[in-house]
Amino acid sequence: MPDQIIRATAAGASIRAFAASTRDLVEDARAAHGTSPVATAALGRLLTAGAMMGCTLKSEKDLLTLSIRGDGPIGGLTVTADSGARVKGYALNPLVMLPPSPAGKLDVGGAIGAGFLQVIKDMGLKEPYSGQITLQSGEVAEDLTYYFAVSEQTPSIVGLGVLMEKDENSSSGGTVKCAGGFIIQLMPNASEETIKRLEERIVSFPSVTEILSGSSDPAHLLEKLLGDMEIAITDTIKPSFYCNCDKERVEKALISIGKEELAQIIQDNETVEVKCHFCNMGYRFTVAELEKLKKNHK
Repeated sequence: MPDQIIRATAAGASIRAFAASTRDLVEDARAAHGTSPVATAALGRLLTAGAMMGCTLKSEKDLLTLSIRGDGPIGGLTVTADSGARVKGYALNPLVMLPPSPAGKLDVGGAIGAGFLQVIKDMGLKEPYSGQITLQSGEVAEDLTYYFAVSEQTPSIVGLGVLMEKDENSSSGGTVKCAGGFIIQLMPNASEETIKRLEERIVSFPSVTEILSGSSDPAHLLEKLLGDMEIAITDTIKPSFYCNCDKERVEKALISIGKEELAQIIQDNETVEVKCHFCNMGYRFTVAELEKLKKNHK
């Protein structure tokens, strides 16, 4: 089935929940950036989380940014999302390769290393909201769980996963088989009984990819976690990997580097290609176009 995010409540609205199936958007990101398997898993997890968190934004103009910076070989990840669950993002080192973790899985934590997670919400106010925490594991889901508890004082459980197809003939390691995740949050009116039942469910929960590889319906994630707690689905959203870059935006970026820097580029007397960080789309500029940008520079 196509990518989907389900928003729901449970246990008499004392639980707020999101569940997502994001195979297509993670595959779109992998194809755009040519990411290695471990980079695909890391970026895919953060894109999935960004899509679900973006659904909590109120206005179409609101923007969420998730930024991870670590001392591991991937360097860092950046993802942005809007209220329509449209996400884009990139890894600083998209080609990082690592051996599997001791558990035999893609070593996302090893790729990211120690560092920080920053969450920025630009909601049209004078100053955007910003929260930052020290990475707990680099595995993304655990770090976001810690972020919600510390920065937003909302007890939460986050689960994220990306499973790759094994393709021995592909240097990139194959395409994305399934991807998705969930965010479960306890509201202030959650009872001790509800909390206990949820804790018991989490202990026996297999994994996001184990469930989604059998069925891409994100409702199955919620059924496994909240199946006996009167789930009420309140909304369904279609997430997507989407970038709003265009040549005009790239022109503004070139102008912003300054006249001297533009002059140095023009001296090479060659057409240049500038790529968007978020989607890797390339925009070509001839010497004449660069001269015009330099002339219009204020």
